[in-house]
Amino acid sequence: MIAEVVPAGVRAREAFDDDGPDSAITLFATEQAVVDGVLDERRREFTTVRGCARAALTVLGVAPAPLVPGPLGAPGWPAGVVGSMTHCRNYRAAAVALTEDFAALGIDAEPREPLPRFMAERIVTDVEARWLRQDFPSAVALPLDRLLFCAKEASYKAFSPWTGTRFGFRDFTVRLRPDGTFHIIPPTPEKPISSPDPAGLTGRWTACSSLLLSVVALSASCAPNDHLDGLTPKAGKNWDNWKQSTR
Repeated sequence: MIAEVVPAGVRAREAFDDDGPDSAITLFATEQAVVDGVLDERRREFTTVRGCARAALTVLGVAPAPLVPGPLGAPGWPAGVVGSMTHCRNYRAAAVALTEDFAALGIDAEPREPLPRFMAERIVTDVEARWLRQDFPSAVALPLDRLLFCAKEASYKAFSPWTGTRFGFRDFTVRLRPDGTFHIIPPTPEKPISSPDPAGLTGRWTACSSLLLSVVALSASCAPNDHLDGLTPKAGKNWDNWKQSTR
């Protein structure tokens, strides 16, 4: 499923349960410390998604390393690597790339179910709700509020570690497209997010019978240009990796 949406140069691995080879890895001591005392279900999904990440890193030519959540919840990646992981019911996945090729990477998977109403009201802006009505037929068989959440989560995962900044879901403006893409306007200090302009970035989404999946991958060649004006990097792990790789 993830192979449909990741761009060339990104290596990805997915699992649909916790019984395959990716779940059989031995965690590093620092990883194990994160899940000591947690419920078995949480420990299993934590292990499997890191097994996916290790497999993807191996294909990339990078040795396995501890992937420990940082202050923003995102895992730290080996030097020279940018990556993202996701897990939801019956799905785990990881995607990685070299920082010489990509400056930011975010993936998210969600169950193909509508959001609870109170969550949708917190996440979907009036502008985005209008776009959904304009761009998708009324009979579309997709939970568009959940798909929008999925796209925003992938955007958050890409940009928060890259900048070292904690954003909210309404800080991103996202316009879903029926062709499997979405347009992202990241938050900036200067421009209110309620006044979107044509500048922005593009992600991709896909859906199957039970899952929604979104990917945001920012090419390293785009990172220095005006796409990210106003997004001041704040020594996030992926930002540090990208700076070192471009010196």
